[in-house]
Amino acid sequence: MPFTLRPDQGLGVDAEKTDYLASHVDTGDRWVLNFGPQHPATHTTLRLVLELDGERIARVTPHIGYLHSGFEKLGEHLDYNQYVTIVSRMDYLSPIANDICWHHAVEKLFGIDITPRCKVLRTIMAELARIQNHLLCVGAAGLDLGAFTSFLFAFNPREKIYDIVDYISGQRFHPDWTRVGGLMQDLPDEEVFKRMVKDFLRNDLPGAIADMERLVKRNRIFLDRTRGIGILTKEQAIAWSASGPIARASGVARDLRKDEPYLCYAPNWDGQGAEPVQFQVPVATEGDVYARFLVRVEEIRQSARIIEQLIDRIPQGPIDAFADSKMVKPRKAEVYGSIEGLIQHFELIMTNRGWTPPVAECYGCVETANGELGYYVVSDGGPRAWRVRTRPPSFINYQTMALLTEGHMLADVVAVLGSLNIVAAELDR
Repeated sequence: MPFTLRPDQGLGVDAEKTDYLASHVDTGDRWVLNFGPQHPATHTTLRLVLELDGERIARVTPHIGYLHSGFEKLGEHLDYNQYVTIVSRMDYLSPIANDICWHHAVEKLFGIDITPRCKVLRTIMAELARIQNHLLCVGAAGLDLGAFTSFLFAFNPREKIYDIVDYISGQRFHPDWTRVGGLMQDLPDEEVFKRMVKDFLRNDLPGAIADMERLVKRNRIFLDRTRGIGILTKEQAIAWSASGPIARASGVARDLRKDEPYLCYAPNWDGQGAEPVQFQVPVATEGDVYARFLVRVEEIRQSARIIEQLIDRIPQGPIDAFADSKMVKPRKAEVYGSIEGLIQHFELIMTNRGWTPPVAECYGCVETANGELGYYVVSDGGPRAWRVRTRPPSFINYQTMALLTEGHMLADVVAVLGSLNIVAAELDR
């Protein structure tokens, strides 16, 4: 069940902003300031054109389109497994979550039910990705307002998550870890993996969160710069299609893990009647920068709770739904050491033999750190998608930037933008 943060700390709408918007008369005498596209406080490549009436923001025009990545078009040229190398580069704060979402959508298209072992491993890594993303966001919330030490407290533990990702996939940053119906490889050593995850959850994460909270939650500067700033009401969050912590900080108690459960968030995930993992969805009502900060911090704790429930319950068995078929690539030793393995590898890679998708279309989505990430996939029965469309949370949430900042002071732009946690690779696709 959702639970509410800050139930007795409602601040209402920023009175100065309301008075300014109500009494403002456009005299045409404004300064125009370009904020970005590369600015130390944007953390990414985006541009805001600010029209200033003194220190007050009269108008904000958000701009996108500085990466020219063409991510969606590439989905028409790469097969369903190759495209995972592209999606991991969209939200590069937690790349492995993109991998999981893409193949979740593809498996929905194919009608594939992955194995219990694969479900547990994907769930654990999805929650580690959520922690990874939130740590950077809440750390940067302090950095943007002058608390550099807060950023270090939150940022340093992320290295341990990179170590875990590196261990299971061989790459720290862009793991490209999932495959249709399974994973690129099983755990090198399950006990080592468990030890790394437990060490992070029990030794690194709690102290980092406690140190960061002690530094900023009673800091007068941080509170004055975040409470009552950038308010998004519940009605506005719904109208603008916001999702994730931004919507939940405004009172929208929606989380796909609860509302459209998948993986281990769904009942009977092991095929033997297993209960879904237990966690709470933190919700605030103020909808300001501070509320978004609190929601993300609590979601870190809830993600750790989910992982603790699963880390000692990893089932044995195959990681791939096609483990006993010719539809998956053979192990490298078989490719190099047997003619059968070499032929199977050749047929899958060079001739695109193997599984054949249906002629159909579907939309698959998961709850990532920034909200609902989804892929709309259209198949013509070929080895690659006929059309791929992404529903990126950053692109949707970025649209609210003008709504949240117009009428505020110039200095508030940094705080508001950081609370939205925009990733530019999800803007220009």
